[in-house]
Amino acid sequence: MPEATKPRTPHQGPYPPIGDYALLSDCHSAALVSRAGSIDWCCMPRLDSESLFGRLLDWKRGGFCSIRPLDDDFQVERRYLERSLVLETTFTTAAGRVRLLDAMAMRSGGRERPHRQILRLLEGVEGEVEMRLDVVPRFSYADIRPWLRRHGDGFYTALGGDAGLVLCGDFDLQPEGGSEADAYDGGGDLVARPVIAAGERRRLSIQFRRPHHLHPKPPVRLPAETIDERFEETVAWWRQWSEDADWRGDDPRVLHSAAVIKGLIYAPTGAIAAAATTSLPEQLGGPRNWDYRFSWIRDSSFALEALAELGFEDEAHGFRFFIERTTAGDESEIQPLYGVGGEHFLPELELDHLEGYRGSRPVRIGNGAFRQVQLDTHGELLELAWRASQRGHPPDEVYQRFLHQLADAICRRWTEPDRGFWEVRDGDHHFVHSKVTCWAALDRGLRLAEHCGFEAPVERWRQSRDEIRHAVESRGYDAERGTFLRELDGDGVDAALLLLPRYDFVPYDDPRMVRTADRVRDELSADHGLVLRYRDADGLAGGEGCFLACTFWLAEVLALQGEERRAEARRIFERTAALANDLGLFAEEVDVEGGEMLGNFPQGLSHYSFITAAVALERGVPARGEAVG
Repeated sequence: MPEATKPRTPHQGPYPPIGDYALLSDCHSAALVSRAGSIDWCCMPRLDSESLFGRLLDWKRGGFCSIRPLDDDFQVERRYLERSLVLETTFTTAAGRVRLLDAMAMRSGGRERPHRQILRLLEGVEGEVEMRLDVVPRFSYADIRPWLRRHGDGFYTALGGDAGLVLCGDFDLQPEGGSEADAYDGGGDLVARPVIAAGERRRLSIQFRRPHHLHPKPPVRLPAETIDERFEETVAWWRQWSEDADWRGDDPRVLHSAAVIKGLIYAPTGAIAAAATTSLPEQLGGPRNWDYRFSWIRDSSFALEALAELGFEDEAHGFRFFIERTTAGDESEIQPLYGVGGEHFLPELELDHLEGYRGSRPVRIGNGAFRQVQLDTHGELLELAWRASQRGHPPDEVYQRFLHQLADAICRRWTEPDRGFWEVRDGDHHFVHSKVTCWAALDRGLRLAEHCGFEAPVERWRQSRDEIRHAVESRGYDAERGTFLRELDGDGVDAALLLLPRYDFVPYDDPRMVRTADRVRDELSADHGLVLRYRDADGLAGGEGCFLACTFWLAEVLALQGEERRAEARRIFERTAALANDLGLFAEEVDVEGGEMLGNFPQGLSHYSFITAAVALERGVPARGEAVG
């Protein structure tokens, strides 16, 4: 058995491992479903909204919606239906077998008119199985126990704060421990105990509505046929989207990772969230628990690079328009991350009433990194514009002015320190990766000026670009060991150095880059060959696991450094890819001691990096041009 796939250690307490979860998405909001058929995390109407089911972050208080056999002695198999994010979970008991189908409803034109609906279909396959359905909504991060109102057999609304749910279908939902009277109004939870026979189907629809649309006038109940139709439309929607892919490789995991990225896109604006969750820990019981339900310019640039490699161009255009609108076309409004609706103000708050995943506190919402200076954002935006122009989509006159501002700002600011790729909290540094992305900003600005024919101060941009290169090659380079360094005038390395060829600052097979990749592998690899971000202090307490994205970067770089390194690249890639869960989902990090996933889930950066490494191994060349002289 490969080292990276050794048996996982038992976990403590009621919380399932992070890798036990599946992602559902309608490109507006998201939900996580456990192996045991429980929705333990769901935020609607947006994936950064307050949770409606949230026991992922507090097992007793958080709320959930579970469909599982009544007998705890059951076996589980699960998969996504082919080319979709529609989940199929099969439960097998001594009495028979049932299949649970879960999806967030999709529709044509759903970007502006989403259903905002979870569909749960339970089908009998063999025998007769006693099942248990529990609906335990808890709104506003478990702060509100909603008011349940009965409108008919198995037909309820849940109201509280600014949220409402419509619960209907053909399960015989009843208040747990409450009255079965027709006029039930209360704060209890809902249960059903159906017996499902072979060939039988039961349905549950959970639809988000604002409470003022549900009270005092009750909603209209959806018939079973409509629920079935929406389920079939959802499967068809995902398969139609995948038809646009331009991927002829042999690895089906690539398109699946693309679907995960698609699931993290907020369709109305084109913003791409870094992950679907908040506060899943980078170390169990530790304080490194962050909210990743926002759109980072850097991560989104990587995502769009990966999607563009596979032919998904609409997503690239959508994010470009999101950035143009969100920054108001003004360089001074650039910040590292935004809300998926374009929000700038994302204050970081701690929710003291939640215990956190397996006691990992604090639980945070918002992310204070929005106030940081991270100069690589300018380079990423110019990088995106250059690649779009190479694919036949040059920037229009308005966007050219914005790009001009970005390049001018880099000429003024590249000598400043910043918080860098890793968003350290111990002050500003002169990170080499940040300097190289400043170099790339000017390099791409020069390319665009030449390619698109717009006026630019070419000599000034070229002079600043050359000054940045000189600074990196003289002060960000270890002449004795022949490798690049993490910081100017520093003495260590970090995994972000593996990205230098991505910006054409140095070729993949340049001897300096070959030695740098070797040093990163040798100094930052933990057990099983997985790569840490860095080993230096960063101003934060607690530790963290190995970053999957960094290990995929290493595989990509080695794959592009010549045939003699491709075998090693393949070994690293496959060993790391094997750390996905049974549904092909990656978290941010992995604990190499216990084999468990760590960090927010699923993590977009891990999936983006998996795709680019797979493409490098498949095609053997990067899809990037040469620098302008």
